[in-house]
Amino acid sequence: MDGTASTRQTRRSPSDAPGATGAGDGIRCKWASVVTAMVAGTLVLGGCAAAPAASGPATAPTPPAGQPQQVTVFAAASLTAAFTEIAELDPNLDVTLNFDGSPTLVDQIKGGAPADVLATADEANMAKATEAGMVAPAPTIFATNSGVLIVPKGNPAQVTGVDPSLDGTRLVVCAPAVPCGATALEIAEAAGVTLKPVSEEQKVTDVRGKVSSGEADAGIVFATDAKAAGDAVETIAVDPEKKLATRYPMAIVTDAPHAEAARAFIDLVLSDRGQAVLASYGFGTP
Repeated sequence: MDGTASTRQTRRSPSDAPGATGAGDGIRCKWASVVTAMVAGTLVLGGCAAAPAASGPATAPTPPAGQPQQVTVFAAASLTAAFTEIAELDPNLDVTLNFDGSPTLVDQIKGGAPADVLATADEANMAKATEAGMVAPAPTIFATNSGVLIVPKGNPAQVTGVDPSLDGTRLVVCAPAVPCGATALEIAEAAGVTLKPVSEEQKVTDVRGKVSSGEADAGIVFATDAKAAGDAVETIAVDPEKKLATRYPMAIVTDAPHAEAARAFIDLVLSDRGQAVLASYGFGTP
């Protein structure tokens, strides 16, 4: 703008020649004043346009009428099949699913991963999330499960149960912090057996995968995982009193980006349709 003002001031009439006095000087002064005012006004307006908007809590935009609401669900790996089917029940919800071991999910949310709903395979990991203020309000129990022993089809290691027949086998279980691992330890303690696994996995689906592929001789998983494996594994009966059922809680994540849709998803899981899907995969009622 300074360049523009200078250029216009050099375009003078003959009466404004150097050394001349009178009206020409007045014209030049008035023109300079106008240009200066224009420059100042432009800077002020530019400053207003560049001023940052007031900061505040981030909120998810409301989807246009007729479009499904987005919701992100972090769920235990044992819920993979059931929740994938439940997510398709309501066309008004656009569900993004993230499956992993329960302690891993809690760590992910604690680390800032965006989630609306947390569903764990035990109450211990949900309690950690609750105590850390990561979920609110109080969790709701929506399903139950129980631990079972599985072996590859044909049972090549001739395992007979959670007993000394497991000694010397390639036994695979979940890590103790993972719900299926805690259940395995409880089953072993109730049976008076010390487990000697060759590996401890972070997800129950990894235990199931190693047994169904024949990479492991036996594994302790949830009843739902044994059912999901189909004919690839055989289930060896565990004393009903030693199955030690675990309860599955679910809660809305604190400051969830899509709290309304989160509530709708939880209601869907608790509905007759949602419970019917869970039962079809072997889950027990709350």
